[in-house]
Amino acid sequence: MPSRPNTPENQWQEFYLRVGTDMEALNNVLQWFEESIQFLLPYRLAWECKLALTEGFTNTVRYAHKNLPKETPIELKVIVVDNYLEMQIWDLGEPFDLMAKLEAIKQNVYNPLERESDRGLLFMKQLTDDLQYLRNQGQNCLMMRKRLDFSNGPLN
Repeated sequence: MPSRPNTPENQWQEFYLRVGTDMEALNNVLQWFEESIQFLLPYRLAWECKLALTEGFTNTVRYAHKNLPKETPIELKVIVVDNYLEMQIWDLGEPFDLMAKLEAIKQNVYNPLERESDRGLLFMKQLTDDLQYLRNQGQNCLMMRKRLDFSNGPLN
């Protein structure tokens, strides 16, 4: 499979942002993504990643950090490698069992798209190839991974 034009094989790029626990910081997150990362991706992949990142950040503020001060940091990291993009959102909230929550949503008889609190998790699950919520040294990491395929050239 050919690599992306003008990109050496296995090139590793890493982008980092730290913001406070505030919904207004979403503007900074989106601007950072657009200026630093979006141009590296085909249009559709960029849109899907941006939406997943938006949902992940929003859930972090609303749920993981709901009882924490606005100064509590949220750290975002995006890693772009030749064949995948990984988005990490690090929080300081209580641990959360993502897989159990996704299973509970699946088992419920109501339409999850009618419930705002569950919709973001479903979007993230559908828009990414790998979705995990990990705990490491007192921090949580929402990790979303998306396979990148440039074999048909850029889509933008």
